[in-house]
Amino acid sequence: MLQRNISGESASIKVSIEIKGFQQPVTFTCDVSSPVELIIMQALCWVHDDLNEVDIGSYILKVCGQEEVLQNKHCVGSHEYIQNCRKWDTEIKLQLLTHSVVCRDLARTNQHKAVEHVIKTVRKICFTLDGVETPAITESVKKLRRVVNLPRTKNTEVNFHTLNCIPVVVVLCGFFFSFFFSFICCTWNIPCLGIKVSNLSVVKFHPFLDLFFVYSTFFSLSSYEKYYLICSLTHNGRDLFKPVQSKKVGTYKSFFYLIKWDELIIFPIQISQLPLESVLCLTLFGILNQSSGSSPDSNKQRKGPEILGQVSLPLFDFRRLSKEDKEFLWEKRHYCHSHTSSLPKLLEVRTTAVNWIEALSDDELTDFLPQFVQALKYETYLDSALVRFILARALGSIRIAHYLYWLLKDTLHDAKFGVRYEQILGAFLSVCGKGLREELEKQTRLVQLFGMVAEKVKQTSGSARQAVLQNGMECVQSFFLKNKCRLPLNPSLVAKELNIKACSFFSSNAVPLKVALINADPLGEEINVMFKVGEDLRQDMLALQMIKIMDKIWLQEGLDLRMVIFKCLSTGKDRGMVELVPASDTLRKIQVEYGVTGSFKDKPLAEWLRKYNPTEEEYEKASENFIYSCAGCCVATYVLGICDRHNDNIMLRNTGHMFHIDFGKFLGHAQMFGSFKRDRAPFVLTSDMAYVINGGEKPTIRFQLFVDLCCQAYNLIRKHANLFLNLLSLMLSSGLPELSGVQDLKYVQDALQPQTTDAEATIFFTRLIESSLGSVATKFNFFIHNLAQLRFSGLPSNDEPILSFSAKTYSLKQDGRIKQVSVFTYQKRYNPDKHYVYVVRVLREGQVEPTFVFRTFDEFQELHNKLGILFPLWKLPGFPNKMVLGRTHIKDVAAKRKVDLNSYIQSLMNSTSEVTECDLVYTFFHPLLRDDKVEGIDGIARPTVGGEVKLSISYRNSTLFIMVMHIKDLVTEDGADPNPYVKTYLLPDTHKTSKRKTKISRKTRNPTFNEMLVYSGYSMETLKQRELQLSVLSAESLRENFFLGGITLSLKDFNLSKETVNWYQLTAVPYL
Repeated sequence: MLQRNISGESASIKVSIEIKGFQQPVTFTCDVSSPVELIIMQALCWVHDDLNEVDIGSYILKVCGQEEVLQNKHCVGSHEYIQNCRKWDTEIKLQLLTHSVVCRDLARTNQHKAVEHVIKTVRKICFTLDGVETPAITESVKKLRRVVNLPRTKNTEVNFHTLNCIPVVVVLCGFFFSFFFSFICCTWNIPCLGIKVSNLSVVKFHPFLDLFFVYSTFFSLSSYEKYYLICSLTHNGRDLFKPVQSKKVGTYKSFFYLIKWDELIIFPIQISQLPLESVLCLTLFGILNQSSGSSPDSNKQRKGPEILGQVSLPLFDFRRLSKEDKEFLWEKRHYCHSHTSSLPKLLEVRTTAVNWIEALSDDELTDFLPQFVQALKYETYLDSALVRFILARALGSIRIAHYLYWLLKDTLHDAKFGVRYEQILGAFLSVCGKGLREELEKQTRLVQLFGMVAEKVKQTSGSARQAVLQNGMECVQSFFLKNKCRLPLNPSLVAKELNIKACSFFSSNAVPLKVALINADPLGEEINVMFKVGEDLRQDMLALQMIKIMDKIWLQEGLDLRMVIFKCLSTGKDRGMVELVPASDTLRKIQVEYGVTGSFKDKPLAEWLRKYNPTEEEYEKASENFIYSCAGCCVATYVLGICDRHNDNIMLRNTGHMFHIDFGKFLGHAQMFGSFKRDRAPFVLTSDMAYVINGGEKPTIRFQLFVDLCCQAYNLIRKHANLFLNLLSLMLSSGLPELSGVQDLKYVQDALQPQTTDAEATIFFTRLIESSLGSVATKFNFFIHNLAQLRFSGLPSNDEPILSFSAKTYSLKQDGRIKQVSVFTYQKRYNPDKHYVYVVRVLREGQVEPTFVFRTFDEFQELHNKLGILFPLWKLPGFPNKMVLGRTHIKDVAAKRKVDLNSYIQSLMNSTSEVTECDLVYTFFHPLLRDDKVEGIDGIARPTVGGEVKLSISYRNSTLFIMVMHIKDLVTEDGADPNPYVKTYLLPDTHKTSKRKTKISRKTRNPTFNEMLVYSGYSMETLKQRELQLSVLSAESLRENFFLGGITLSLKDFNLSKETVNWYQLTAVPYL
């Protein structure tokens, strides 16, 4: 059951039920865990006074606008429709009906009355035999009902008394079930080539193939000079050894043109090494006649050999083992326990595998159906357990039948396996019933009509496209005059006609159609889909399937990332349908509302959401949806390697849900721009997205929530790595160009980091988030940098600071001309760490006494750096080297720097007046409030610190692991955003060998680190005698780093045998 009761979210829902005879729907609130039967009872209370007189089981709840009903025995919140309504925060609209009025036009009827008769006969026999119904009989009847899609009968409770005549009933049921499937009891034969194999035998325990001749009438023999065969033995679609090539021969004519080899092919593998399901594959190649002018394709460069045909056949007939074979296998069964790889060589394991997957629910089977259809290629015989299983389940579920039809239909163009799929599709259509068969034929015709219109619109250019679209849609409308039709995307949606006025086309390269259909259910909304031609949608289907499975995994683990899962269906070669998500726009369309440079701005997404969510409560909900869905998109697109990401294939719903479309590039196959990859970042995370996540320009704890969601989602998918690798591996033979080999699977395996711990994976994905944000920042760096320089080169107003330590800008006119300036001395200070400041003596015109200002070495360097930016073409004096050997904050270094700084100031003040009289210089020498307070004082008060740090502390394998996760609400003296980093020691530490540091996080009071600081080689007893000292500092490039807060933790207070995750208050503690 997938429910959204996450983090205390209210689990109640409001339902609206249409009841016949009531003008207004009945509305009430219930819990998502309520069974559907209970809701039916509540609805019936409005109709009947006494429910004891009502057969509640005869009523159902139908979804308004869809041919879909809720299952009475399930909880209401487990249904996909209910989940989507909760996700979109839309009204839940249901309709109360009786079983008798439910549409059954797809049920199999007259031609299967014999089946119903058999079931009645079995019941009579059981009743005659003292009312006995064995489990075997129950299971047989259950399977038979599922096959023929008959409704279950009542009074299923039967007493089990005696076992007389049970074999007779079991044989009867078993005989009918076998007879029902007799239509697929044939071997697989692909009539591509006429091949005579004169012998297939053994030479010294090696299989060999005696080739004689090949004849054919489907290609021109005169076009080819030589022919050869590639012979291979395969198992599960993989070669067991390097394929063997025959000699190259010509042709001669008898009754027909013959290609004669008369050659013995010996395969380099022993018979004992061959699995029982081994398949012999023969591929015929033709070498083009270079002198012939009658090449089948005159435009083709006649170079390499061409594939002319292919045939394959099973090497062994293992379906019926003799009594002696079974005794031999039983005798050797213990050998298989120690050599598990021997099982495929001895047994057909597929039947056992099918027995295991029979437990899948219909929803689960639908999720994995594309892989099962691909697996049909590896079946040695057409009459296999997998074929029986898929057909049986399809006959018991309209949804499975529907998607099976379109999956089989889409594989018919497969050059190698198309004939096999055609046979399976024929078998399915022969038993699915007249109603369903006619419905699928209507859908196929509708798709053909849409395809013809789309082709014409695509081939037309300019303003004529609209007229072509109009005419084409009128032809499609004539189809609806005679038919209602279910949508290939979703069999529960029934359309009765087109809304031609609302139909249009998109302006992208493929020129897909936007199709608007009127719902056949008067209570339903308009149906909007996209129809594409010229693009292979199978890759989109696969990507969306993987994302849907990820979302189900997250939901099952209690993590609702508000993912938008839309439907996509390939209906044939390079064409298909895509569901259009309502109330959504591309990021490009949103951004251009704010001008051509909208993509460079941070606020467009937030302001667009604000427009559709005007109240604070609505906007907060939309922001939350954005944070959660953005986290899911980041994880999903990274794991699947979704590339070619730009603002035209990322969409945003007005409810805040973000989602990706158009998955033409995946598994790391990035679009190239020359020799560079266009997708340089691990995934798309832009500054305007970060603005919505943070709720503004500055990082907040909301971004920490986003990081935690990403890491949690990533670790949950990692636990199911084998599932995704197996599902993708089953699609290797599907013909997708970007999923063709093991190297493509390796991308996903590497992305999931299977060998790392959850903590290591958390650190890894945090770095990916930083890289993505950094990559986006790099893209716009030049533009932003130019704007910043342009702004800085002007004359800022007094309210705009140009130095980090001065709140305002000052000028010569305000303060008076400087006559003399020198570095007078230096002083030792504590803040709370020891450092040195330099006392600068400043004498101005009109002043008798000089003033003294106190500046650090880094503040001098900031002055020099910004002068270089302001005057890039002027020759400025050289600045003293910051690098020193040994410790920086000692008296000897301060004394030397005092001399160097004084020399620098003298040179600076003797340069041109444009430099010496600029606002930057006068702001630097302007007395600040701190200068007045600290003059003559040997120290200053400790600063006010604040904030909390989140740590994970654990111990294993003689190693202490300190994961610095997040810090929130840091405080600085000047109110500016710091550049925080974390430094730790294990005390006591006389020689400071235990120092560990994190990276620096830029300009934020709420940094996320997710970095592991490791202390190896410490015993548990040693650690219990140590203290962990943690300090948070701000890294400054133009001045000394300063202290933001710290903690000291006694490790003896921790249970190091298990992980401890907690927030700790930062204080003004002493630190190294």
